[in-house]
Amino acid sequence: MNNFVISGVKMLKPSGEVEIANIFVSGDKISKITRGEVTHDHIIDGKNKFATPGLVNAHTHASMTLLRSYSDDKSLMDWLQKDIWPIEDKMTRKDIYCGAALAAVEMIRGGTTAFADMYGPCMEEVAKIVDESGLRGSLSQGLISFADGDKKLASNVELYKNFHGAADGRIQIMLGPHAIYTCPPDYLKKVVVEAEKLGAEVHMHMNETKTEIDDCLKNYGKRPFEVVAETGLLDCGMLAAHCVYLSDEEIEIISKKNVRVAHNPGSNMKLASGIAPVTKLLAKNVTVALGTDGASSNNNLDMLEEMRLAALLAKVDTLNPLAVPAAQAIQMATENGAKALNLANVGRLEEGYKADIVLWDMSSVEWQPNYNPASLLVYSANSAAADTVIVDGKILMQGRELKTLDEEKIIAEFTACAERLTKN
Repeated sequence: MNNFVISGVKMLKPSGEVEIANIFVSGDKISKITRGEVTHDHIIDGKNKFATPGLVNAHTHASMTLLRSYSDDKSLMDWLQKDIWPIEDKMTRKDIYCGAALAAVEMIRGGTTAFADMYGPCMEEVAKIVDESGLRGSLSQGLISFADGDKKLASNVELYKNFHGAADGRIQIMLGPHAIYTCPPDYLKKVVVEAEKLGAEVHMHMNETKTEIDDCLKNYGKRPFEVVAETGLLDCGMLAAHCVYLSDEEIEIISKKNVRVAHNPGSNMKLASGIAPVTKLLAKNVTVALGTDGASSNNNLDMLEEMRLAALLAKVDTLNPLAVPAAQAIQMATENGAKALNLANVGRLEEGYKADIVLWDMSSVEWQPNYNPASLLVYSANSAAADTVIVDGKILMQGRELKTLDEEKIIAEFTACAERLTKN
């Protein structure tokens, strides 16, 4: 059903204000928005619902659902080198698919409609689940120079050639150099060559920990963004994950080069990485979006939780209760997320925009009294309030019932993969 109207729903306007409206969907777009009574052959009752744009997870590693709770309460490099990388080397094509499938279920159930994923190999399996689920995915293969770097780069290029624009345009492909400590400048220059040939953008971890900064200064005499800028990588268009430790000079580089930042408050807190200077970035008109990171370092894919954490953490960091108010947190998770992933006409409830819509059920106790739905969504609600999820005008979930994925089958296959992967 790609021709319907959501009637009498409290709707979040691009201005941040809330009003009661009727949202007409025709094909993959919002065709018009009206007020008052409405008649239509196909009506979704918006009573006791709050409509927002779909949430955009601007940085995650979907198949890492397989490693949820596998290794916790460790520093980043200890966690990566001793636990995560060794078990990831054992992952099969089936594992990548099953992990991404479970992630898709979790994201839809939490109101997420688009995500930026960096993982690999076998990212074509993630593309497959994006196609099947109806979600949007901006996918990249994680590139590490010292582990078959040239081969992986070639694989990422093939991924772009085979899947960029697939699934009716819902799949986009980026190149995924992992980080400055795994991809030295000479390797990044190779990535630039391929990105320029393809017209591809890049997705990269940047300035995540203090150790990363210290090692970069020791090895290159400059900070990460300064080193990366000299390779030409920023001129390709970058989605930069984390950006916790930034100098004023790096913030200027980010602003000048139109780098989009994926802020991951939950993961950064859990790994004790630090607090990203979100308010400084926003003051420089940098696009700051939100991401969950992988489910092994968060440990969920709950974007509602990231909105709350982003708002609260900014207030604590600046000792300013006005920093990142609720409406801005929602904007970071929706419109800014769409900009971060370079998604055209996505992220706003506005005529002519893509019909990526979430209806939140406001009937449960945490929504009472309903003075301010935007505030309640950020500070009170939980992701179980996601009642209906629509992408490109297609209903992926309605009344909490999944329409495109078989949750029971996915959990059974996922469990078998997880048991095999962690056996001995």
